[in-house]
Amino acid sequence: MTAPRQVLPGVTYLVTRRCTQRQFLLKPSRVTTAVFRYVLAVAARLYGIELHVACVLSNHYHLVVTDPDARLPAFQQYLDALVARAINAHLGRWESFWAPASYSAVALATPRDIVEKAAYVLANPVAAGLVRSGRQWPGLWTAPEEVGAGAVMVERPSHFFSKKGSLPEEVELELTVPPGFATAAVFRAQLLQALAAQEAEAIRRRAGLGFLGVLKVLAQRPTSAPRDRAPARQLKPRVAARDTWKRLELLGRLVAFQVAYRRALRAWRAGLRSAVFPEGTYLMRVAHGVACAGAG
Repeated sequence: MTAPRQVLPGVTYLVTRRCTQRQFLLKPSRVTTAVFRYVLAVAARLYGIELHVACVLSNHYHLVVTDPDARLPAFQQYLDALVARAINAHLGRWESFWAPASYSAVALATPRDIVEKAAYVLANPVAAGLVRSGRQWPGLWTAPEEVGAGAVMVERPSHFFSKKGSLPEEVELELTVPPGFATAAVFRAQLLQALAAQEAEAIRRRAGLGFLGVLKVLAQRPTSAPRDRAPARQLKPRVAARDTWKRLELLGRLVAFQVAYRRALRAWRAGLRSAVFPEGTYLMRVAHGVACAGAG
C-alpha cells in the first residue's frame, strides 16, 4: 500500500516530476517553454499556489512552491495533465507522458532548507552536465532576480489551445518570496550565494568531463533518453531538513499521521462512516467527504 500523502496548508515543497522512460519529452523548444509557462501560470492562479523558482529540464522538472490552502494535489493533477496533452499533441504522440510513479513533493522545514532546495533547482542544468551555468539553460529557468519582482503576463500559446476555449488569453505569472524571509532582497541574496556555491561544486565534480552544451541539448530527439543506466530505486523522502532534530520531529509527525490514517481507513472500510481521519488527509476527504481532525 502506498503511504498516504499528508497535505497541510502553508507548507513549502520541492516538487519533482519525471517523464516516462526518462525520455526527453520536455526538451527545450519554443513550444515546450510556452506551454509549460502558460499552464504553470494558469494552474497556480486556479489553485492558489505560490511559485518561487522553477526549472524544466529535458526529462523532468523541479518547482519550489508554497501551498497556502492545501491544494497541491489538485494543482499537480491539472498541471501535469494539461502539459502532457499539449506536448503530446505537439510531438504527435499519445502514449503516457509521465513516469508511472506520482510526483515527488518534499516538505521544506526551514528557510535555510528552502534556500538550499531553490538553489538545487536552479543549479540542476549544471549538476546534470548540460551547461556550465543555469543561466545558459535554453529551457524554462527562473532567474533569482525575478523573485519578488512583480507579475509578468504570459500569453496563451497558439499551439493546442483554442481561441474559443475557456482558458484566458493571458494570465499573470509571479515568483513570490517564500515564507520566512523579511524581504525579497534578503531571499535573493541568499539564493544567489547558494546557487553560486552549488554550481561551483558541480563544475568541480565534472572536471575533465566537460558539458554537453546548448547546441547538443537542442539537437536531441524528444524520444531519446540518457545513455547511462537509470539510478537504482531509492527511498523517496517526504521532508527535507538540515537540522537533525527538526527532521526527526517532522518524520515523527509524518509517522503519527500515517498510523492514524490507516486506523481511520480500516474503520471506514468496516462501515464506520463517522471515522475521523487525521489532519492533512486529502484524497479521502476530497473523494469521499470523510471527517478530518482540525477541519473548521
